[in-house]
Formats: sequence, C-alpha cells, structure tokens
Amino acid sequence: MQYRKLGNTDLNVSLLSFGASPLGNVFDETNEAEGIRAVHAAIDLGINFFDVAPFYGDTLAEKRLGKALKTKRNAVFLATKCGRYGNGVFDFSYERLMRSIDESLTHLQVDYVDLLQVHDIEFGNRDQLLAEAIPAVLKLKEMGKARYVGFSGLPVRYLAQIAREVDVDTVLSWGHYTLLADEINEELVPLSLEKGFGLMNAAPLMQRILSDAPVPAWQNSPQAVKDMQPLLRALCQEYGLALSDVALRYAVSHPVIATTIVGMSEQRQVEQNLHALQLTIPDELLRRIETLVAPVKNQLWFEGKPENNIPKSMVTHD
Repeated sequence: MQYRKLGNTDLNVSLLSFGASPLGNVFDETNEAEGIRAVHAAIDLGINFFDVAPFYGDTLAEKRLGKALKTKRNAVFLATKCGRYGNGVFDFSYERLMRSIDESLTHLQVDYVDLLQVHDIEFGNRDQLLAEAIPAVLKLKEMGKARYVGFSGLPVRYLAQIAREVDVDTVLSWGHYTLLADEINEELVPLSLEKGFGLMNAAPLMQRILSDAPVPAWQNSPQAVKDMQPLLRALCQEYGLALSDVALRYAVSHPVIATTIVGMSEQRQVEQNLHALQLTIPDELLRRIETLVAPVKNQLWFEGKPENNIPKSMVTHD
C-alpha cells in the first residue's frame, strides 16, 4: 500500500480508503459480521482511512463501523460528516452541527474523529454555510472533537468556489475523477496545490456504472452515461480485465488526489480492490476507453440548490 500526506495535515493516508456507506445498506442489505470482517481485512492489508457519515443508513453505517473499530481505533484515521441526515433532512445550523458530532462520537464509540466534514454543501444555503456550518466545524476542531475539518459535495465548481473563501483542511469531491469525468482537474486540483488543503476523491466506480454490478435505480446519471456500462465492460473483457478494476486503478493514479474512497462491505471486495491497485492498464485500452466515453464525458447531473450548481461559462476567479 502506498500512502500520501493529506494536504497540510499530519495524516499519511492510504492511496485507497474504505468507504463505509455500504455498511448502512445503502446499495444492498449487508451482513454486519461480514462488514466487520471487511473492516479488519482492510486494516490488515494497509488501508488506514475510513470514511462514514450519519446519513448512510440513518446512522447504521456509523454504528457498524464503530463496532468494527472498537479494538482498532489507534490503527486508523477516522472521518465522519455532519449536516445531512436520514429521510432527506439537511440542517447546516451551528447548533445542529455542534450536537451532530456528539451523536457521531457515540455511534462510533470514540472520543474524537480525525476528520469532520460538512456533508454535501450544495444542499445548504451559501450564507448559512459560511456563517454557521464552517464556523461550527472549526470550533469543534478547536475543542478537540475533530483533529481536522473540511467539506464534501458533488458540484465540483461550487466546491472550488467555497474553498477559495474559507480555510479548511480538506475537500472531498465525488464523481469528478473517474473514467467518465475529469472536471476536478480544471479548478479544484490547482486550488488544492495553491491553498494546501488535502484533496480526496470518492465514487470512482460512479455508483456501480463502472462495475459489473447492476446500477441502482436511484442513480441519477443521464441514460447515455448509464448505457456505457455494458460497452465498457465488454471492452475491458477483451483485455481479460474487470471494468471495476480498471476504473479503480485509473482513479488512484491521479498524482495530486491524496486518497480515493471506495465503498466496501465484504472481505472479497477489499481483496479485489487491493489487487486492482497492482494492475497495469494497457495504453491501448485507455485510448479506446477515452474514445468510447468522449460523447458523454463529464455529463453529470445536478444536486442541491440550483444556485449552487455553477455553469462552467459563469465561473470567475475574482
């Protein structure tokens, strides 16, 4: 396993990180005992960064991860989130975030987290984010309940806009560095180098589009993007490779992104993902993938408030 420094923090995180959302039955019903085995296997194989949130399974993922890490706390860096909760509830108020961390610490059975992130900031009001949510997590850092703080979201240009205005330790972008998208390179990557925050990528398999598994009914990509799955799968099979392995290996190869978070809940998934890190993708295959996906490249969907989804044509760097 390779490790990279997470921005200006003192965290040297594994190139591949354990996304705990599947422990909350986000994709399928998962077995708790198998999930615990997966967590322990990941640690044994060198994964040291674990990412979770109270939203995943309405706190179930946090609770299961807490059980799994009960005797392993000192072996990992633990990240959770705040501001997004079950049943579509968003609350980015100062008071709610101050309570949220205590709830998460109870679920996780720990005294502090290594990273606390404001979750999916595009769903909040910009003024409240800047006046309440970011100050709340900075206060929790000062209190020692979180060693470092940051925020996450989907609209990569909005993430960059907010990152220019605040001083946080990390930014977590998802869906914007995969075989299907690379918009993270346009603003967020250079900004992370300029300001020194740690940059993380999540969902390298694009919520199963870049895998052999069925795409969930709730996946919001345009149909043309979803239709890429069987074509990409067949193309990778020509080279004797699994699409998910190629997609994961491609994502972790980014030279600036500190870690790539992928959801796992079974030991076999952990082992397969670690095996994918050793893969060498043939140049010819990459060229053919690039040609195939070109018509749908960077065609993601919008989430959150419309005013937080910034069209490329309106981006300014004032």
